Amino acid sequence: MFKYCPSCASKKFTFEEGKVFRCADCGLVYFQNIAAATGCLIIVPDDEERLVLLERNKEPGKGMLDLPGGFVDIGEGVLEGLCRELKEELGWTPPIPEGAALCDIFTLFASFPNKYRYKNIDYNTCDMYFTIRAPGLKPEDLNIEEEEISGVLFKKPQEVDLSKLAFTSTRKAIEVYLNKK
Repeated sequence: MFKYCPSCASKKFTFEEGKVFRCADCGLVYFQNIAAATGCLIIVPDDEERLVLLERNKEPGKGMLDLPGGFVDIGEGVLEGLCRELKEELGWTPPIPEGAALCDIFTLFASFPNKYRYKNIDYNTCDMYFTIRAPGLKPEDLNIEEEEISGVLFKKPQEVDLSKLAFTSTRKAIEVYLNKK
């Protein structure tokens, strides 16, 4: 990631233990921590249960399937970041019953480490997967962000082709969900 110390430009900058950069000249210590990311399994429990999947319109994984979600921004909590991503990607804000909190409508069901490669840089992430039930949700209720998303699919859980998912962690999360059914 770095060839030179970002503080003093020294070449005596080493990466140790797979997580920390150290500069022998100025003493800088820089920890490479994970980025928090979310994925949401939106369950539409109408006559037949369906899951909402997205078709990615950009790399990594262009043309492959994914769950709504994304990186948590600085200053956000995980659930606030997830709600922001749902609004950005789908134009959908989950209804929150009066007196309820975000933790009352989302359920954490899986978490996995992941490597997200973007423009030749690997970002180590901790991907957290949540479920939310959305009775009555229909494709026409969504307003997708076309730069990132090329399509939305409502699929029966058993019809999800795991080989078409863009990320290993998403595949594992859906496997966990399917095995709990």
